[in-house]
Amino acid sequence: IITLSDLECDYINARSCCSKLNKWVVPEVIGHAVVTVLMLISLHWFIFLLNLPVATWNIYRYIMVPSGNMGVFDPTEIHNRGQLKSHMKEAMIKLGFHLLCFFMYLYRLVSKAAPK
Repeated sequence: IITLSDLECDYINARSCCSKLNKWVVPEVIGHAVVTVLMLISLHWFIFLLNLPVATWNIYRYIMVPSGNMGVFDPTEIHNRGQLKSHMKEAMIKLGFHLLCFFMYLYRLVSKAAPK
């Protein structure tokens, strides 16, 4: 979010912004896929079903990068067609999702660890 807002305010150029953001795309996809599979294996159905659409979206977004682009975030296209606004919106939605998941995982951890 900070990197995209820096690009929006012209504090950094598009190429350095996209290279910073593209560096984290593959670890995000792998990490989210691993968490989703672990929730399936451990039979946490609600959390698995909550994570599945986001993991699917991350994989779809990574696979559908057009050939010739630098990655998911491309400096030649980030200012065209309002992509910067859509990337900012997606980043805010993911931030909300991860905050929600953090508190759900924390609640689950505390409820399991509490003596009965």
